[in-house]
Formats: sequence, structure tokens, C-alpha cells
Amino acid sequence: MSKETALHAVHEALGARFTDFGGWDMPLKYGKELEEHRAVREAVGVFDLSHMGEVRVTGPDAAAYLDHALISRISAVKIGKAKYSMICTADGGIIDDLITYHLGEDDYLVIPNAGNAPAVFAALTERAAGFDVTVTDRTDEISLIAVQGPKAADVMLQIIDEVTDAPEASGASSDDNSVAAAVAGLGYYAAFAGTIAGVPALIARTGYTGEDGFEIFVGNGADGAAPKAVWDAVLAAGERDGVLPCGLAARDTLRLEAGMPLYGNELSRDLTPVDAGLGVLAATKSKDEFVGRDAILAAKEKGTTQIRIGLVGEGKRAARGGYPILDADGNRLGEVTSGALSPTLGYPVAMGYVGTADVAEGGAAAEGATVTVDIRGKAYPYTVVALPFYAREK
Repeated sequence: MSKETALHAVHEALGARFTDFGGWDMPLKYGKELEEHRAVREAVGVFDLSHMGEVRVTGPDAAAYLDHALISRISAVKIGKAKYSMICTADGGIIDDLITYHLGEDDYLVIPNAGNAPAVFAALTERAAGFDVTVTDRTDEISLIAVQGPKAADVMLQIIDEVTDAPEASGASSDDNSVAAAVAGLGYYAAFAGTIAGVPALIARTGYTGEDGFEIFVGNGADGAAPKAVWDAVLAAGERDGVLPCGLAARDTLRLEAGMPLYGNELSRDLTPVDAGLGVLAATKSKDEFVGRDAILAAKEKGTTQIRIGLVGEGKRAARGGYPILDADGNRLGEVTSGALSPTLGYPVAMGYVGTADVAEGGAAAEGATVTVDIRGKAYPYTVVALPFYAREK
């Protein structure tokens, strides 16, 4: 049976259509997914992301431990900042991609993906041996609400009651803890503590849509009233801008347009970070040891045999995950990992993996080249392009 977030009844009341995702019963959409997608691109949308995992890491060895357990140098992350990284197997396979927040001295919060949260917690627990740390799974205690879109900052300015702790590294002025200063100064991948609708919250600025956005972490409490109060505050504040509750369908097309990888599609245990084009996350130069280092270093030195590319098509037929990518002669080059008809651009877009040699200048899948995608037995032309497909104006 799928788990439910603290906001499940709220979504039911809004008429959400649900789907299982990572073992959770999550809103797929509330009305028309196209309208939800456009709300995020043009104004503001709100997502319940409480299915994401939350793992608290505390103790004197917390920084050194995370340097060992994850592929990036987490010890270099200042209090009030966050880092996108990965946790890998000893042979370099990606267990998950995740975000780690440095909350305070010897205090970190790791955010794994929903379906991978149990595996990440198990790996983190196992890797804690020999370190003076405490690793706690707090997934069932915390709700996560995302506010995304060009009007997201306007909404946050209305709903934050006060700033209770804004570390200098977060970007907020140390001598001005006003809400306006904190929101304006909050950089990308940074966070501060505050209250929203009277509820203590961690307020971060990251996102998975390609737009400006904020994430709000709140404790569920005994009755789930706190996340509902925050959710209601977002909807009320964003009403004049046309805020919409948004489901996983819109989230997927938004992240695809932004060229962001999804675990299970572009990322897996069969791929190293180097294979996924994210080898830069692995601190093989600044760290002498971490789980998977030898395999990832070898992959960097040897080079990957496959590479992720972007594809744009014509018409309305979208390539989907698993569809073959072919050259002009019908030879298989690789496979689509994600694809959809882009609501923003109006044409099909897709990501996939092809052989590294094929993307070299003059290769069958070099940037600008035309390939075909086999969509249910019929070949459709696609052009190879650089990622992302969409980038917001700064």
C-alpha cells in the first residue's frame, strides 16, 4: 500500500488525480497538466514534495563522514548553503542524486529522492561505522512544499512571518534579518530558518523546474496541521498571480525542458557520474578517499563510452523513454531516456544516451545532426541540440 503525505486529504479536496511514485500516493495533476506547467513558467505553482526523503546527520565527525559517504566535498559547504551531489556504490554506480544542506555546526540534512530514500538511508547507516555521527531518518516527520515560478519570491515575501536564523553564507545580511533582506539575499542552493503561518520552517532556494523557486521544510507535528497551514498560506498569497497546485506530470515536463536528469531515467546504478555527464561532482582531486572514488577516477581517466544528448523534433509525436535512437541508415545509436511534447516550446523534446564517438564532429549524433527515433515502428526525425531546451531569463 502506498504511503500518504500529511497533505493527502488537502489534495483529495482539490480534486487531484493520484499515482504511485516511489511508494507514495502522490498528485499526478489537479486539472489540466498544461495549465499547471504554464503556471510555473509564467507565474507560480506549488508542489507537495513530502515524498522526498530527509536524513539528518549530526555529530563531531559529520563533515568528514559525509566526505566519505558522498562523492563531493561536503566539508567545504558553509553553514547556510547546500550542495547537489551523489551517493555511489564502491564500483561507481549511482545509488541516488541528492542535496545536502549544512544547517549548523556538525549538523546536516540530506535529501534523497523518494524511491531511493530507503536505499540511501541504509547506505548512509552502513557508512557511518567508525565515525562519531548520528544518522536519523526523518522522512515521516517532515513535509516539503515547493513554490516555483517567476512570482515565487513575491509569494514568499507575503507568507514569511520572520527570519529566525540567516547564516551569513546564505546570502542574507547579518545585520538585517528582515524578511525582505533575507529573501532578496538568499542565493541559489542556500537556506535560512524562519516562520511561515506561525510554523517554524527551513526555507531554501533550489528547485527542479528551471524557474526561480523555494522549498519549505516543516515538521508534520501530531496532526499534520503545520504543513496544511503553510500550503494554504501559499495558495492565498499567490491567488492574485494565478497560483495553481501542481502535480508530478507538470513537474516532469518542467524538469525535462530544463534538461535536468531524473533518477531511473537518466541516472541509475548502471551508470557512473562520469557516464551521466556529471563527473564534475566527484571530488577526485580534493579528496583522497570516498566510496566509489577509484572507480569514478578510472572512469574519468578512461572516458565514458556514452553521453547524454538533447533532441528536438517536429509535429506532436513525442519520443518516450526506451525508444531507439537511429542514424540515417537505421543503425542503433542509443536510446531515449525521457521525452515529451514541450508545453513551453510547442514541439517534442527528449534526452537520451548515445555512443561518445557518435557526438564527435561529423558524427551521426553531433550537435546539429539529424537522427531518427523509432516511435512504435515509424521513424521520426529529431535534431541533436545542446541542453537545456529552456532557460529562464535571469
